[in-house]
Amino acid sequence: MENTVQPEPELEKHEESMPEGTPLQSSEPTDEEKKETTAEPLKKMQDELAEAKDKYVRLYAEFDNFRRRNAKERLELITSANEQLLKALLPVIDDFERAEKSFKDKNDKEVEGFLLIQNKFKKIMDQFNVKVMEINQGSDFNLDFHEAITQIPAPDEKLKGKIVDVVEKGYLLGEKVIRFAKVVVGQ
Repeated sequence: MENTVQPEPELEKHEESMPEGTPLQSSEPTDEEKKETTAEPLKKMQDELAEAKDKYVRLYAEFDNFRRRNAKERLELITSANEQLLKALLPVIDDFERAEKSFKDKNDKEVEGFLLIQNKFKKIMDQFNVKVMEINQGSDFNLDFHEAITQIPAPDEKLKGKIVDVVEKGYLLGEKVIRFAKVVVGQ
């Protein structure tokens, strides 16, 4: 017996039925297949990189917003704490003004000391940007700044709907009202 390999008739028929130039299936990938297999991981890596960059940008923006919000809240907290203290000191200013009116006639060293303390207190309030509302008789009544405690018949026709008297002064902290002026309005 000879060991010669003879082609099987089925294989020959199959090879003959294929058009010319069609390669037989081989185990080696072609150049196009190689490009596809290397492009696939490259595309995947690029997508992951873009996703990581997007996450980084979003996280950075979120942190920046948090930092700004936190700084703003701190500033508001300090301002709010100052506001509460300054509101509590407003009756002391009123007491100083009442005492000053009662000392008008006297001229002694006690009055002088009292006035020095009052002036120092007013300067401190000015440092914290606390200002008295300037309200005159005949000014227009404004709900944003005034609180009407009563209405009286207007002594003059031009005082109807206007401020007749100021019972308690109003105060501003910067542009914010910390105490509304209590006024009497003419009818």
